[in-house]
Amino acid sequence: MAKSFVQEFTKGLWTEIPPFRLVLGLCPTLALTKSLENGVGMGVAFTFVLILSNILISMLRNVIPKQVRLSCYIIVIATFVTIVELLMQAYAFPLYQKLGIFIPLIVVNCIVLGRAEAFAAKNGVIPSIADALGMGIGYTLALGTLAAFREIFGAGTLTFPFINYSIHNVLGSSYKPFTFLVEAPGAFVCLGLMLCVMNMLGKK
Repeated sequence: MAKSFVQEFTKGLWTEIPPFRLVLGLCPTLALTKSLENGVGMGVAFTFVLILSNILISMLRNVIPKQVRLSCYIIVIATFVTIVELLMQAYAFPLYQKLGIFIPLIVVNCIVLGRAEAFAAKNGVIPSIADALGMGIGYTLALGTLAAFREIFGAGTLTFPFINYSIHNVLGSSYKPFTFLVEAPGAFVCLGLMLCVMNMLGKK
């Protein structure tokens, strides 16, 4: 049991880390990684929804009719997205405003629906928790890494989530930010570089 839990958890941290391995969930990955705050904030919200939806779908997997399973999965996911949206409005409103429409769009995030269909609907609660936790943390790390790279080199700052704290002139006052990195084309370039690095490391 412990070995299975560890295997299901760790696969989301490397071998199946989204978006670098599965190449899924790219829309928020490209749009919300201008700052570390946005990237980590989105990752935490995503992880919350993924874990709770995996748990509930796993518990109901023998009850949900196969003919309407996708509709039921979407209803479950939408319920938890609404919960996280209300929590962010109450306790992290500035971050909620920055993330905007991408919080409600977690409902149609292919990673969440994919884990529900491919894993939670076929496994018990404990393995589903491990799967969701690993995928969620992996996704948060991916967004955080990409966001930190873009913010540091593209803006010269580093903004931390949930504590309203930012560091200016991270690379020194003489550094001139490469603003291309925080623009839309820069997001594609940075993601491509990250995918290249992941593929190189994977082959080794």
